[in-house]
Amino acid sequence: FPGIYRELIEPADIVVLATPIWLGDQSSTTRLAIERLYGWSGDVNEKGQWSYYGKVGGVLITGNEDGGKHCAAQMLYALSHIGLLIPPQADAYWNGEAGPGPSYLDDNQGAHNHWTTRNTVFMTWNLLHMARAVKDAGGIPSHGNDTRNWDLTVPDHPNPEYR
Repeated sequence: FPGIYRELIEPADIVVLATPIWLGDQSSTTRLAIERLYGWSGDVNEKGQWSYYGKVGGVLITGNEDGGKHCAAQMLYALSHIGLLIPPQADAYWNGEAGPGPSYLDDNQGAHNHWTTRNTVFMTWNLLHMARAVKDAGGIPSHGNDTRNWDLTVPDHPNPEYR
């Protein structure tokens, strides 16, 4: 993962995670990718902010069972928690008919699904617009979130119960 992080994620403005739905949830491989991203979230950028500040995140999900919104909620929260910005409509998914059957690319199942296509286009534009806005603004202002200016010592405080 260090190579993936340094070569692909660190220079990226947009990070999109994709997963199949397994038993109504994201795949274990996707969860592992999120855990690896989290492992690098303690790095800081040139402003002293956590490494993912200024990056925009989204998710794509596919499967032949329900769980698209559940996966999106978990994955988008994880990306947000480690510092990525999440624009509106930052997810898109396709669910085929329940049970064994064609996948998204089989017989153009997903490619001809109006709802999935529309949501994927909306997501893409929202990711692009937010990434452009953040870039044009010079990133997220560092006032109030610069890790270099955070003193971990407890100041003198009149309340003896202060923690």
